[in-house]
Amino acid sequence: MESEDLVKWEDRYSVGIQLMDDQHKELIRLTNELYKSCLASDEAARAYFTTTIKATVDYVKYHFAAEEKLLENIKYPDIGNHKKWHESFVKQVLEDAQNFEDGKKFVPNTFVRFLKDWILSHIAVEDQNYALYIQNLKKQGVLAETIGM
Repeated sequence: MESEDLVKWEDRYSVGIQLMDDQHKELIRLTNELYKSCLASDEAARAYFTTTIKATVDYVKYHFAAEEKLLENIKYPDIGNHKKWHESFVKQVLEDAQNFEDGKKFVPNTFVRFLKDWILSHIAVEDQNYALYIQNLKKQGVLAETIGM
């Protein structure tokens, strides 16, 4: 039986930039993979979770770098705060991943729900702020209709 996804992409999360939307969809896919690994048997779950969490951490870093490059290119005025939110998230994820590796108190399901809540709230709120900024630049004719990365 295929388990239900924890997170589903909705069009309201779109920032209007295909590359960013595709990367956000990949973050959601990885969150769902981590969630499914929590549902597996203990030994299988631990191995699968270990592999998937490493891939997730790597992808989060990759995505944040790409997003920050975009924000620099468009001279987004709140880039400083946006970077701080990214740094705080990465720090928390790395700390949780280390606790998992060290066998410290770690509840994978709690971690996955934290990941889901953070990603969705970040995409739905903070990323929508830069999406609005980009829309305004396009309306003013300052930015091309398609943004190359």
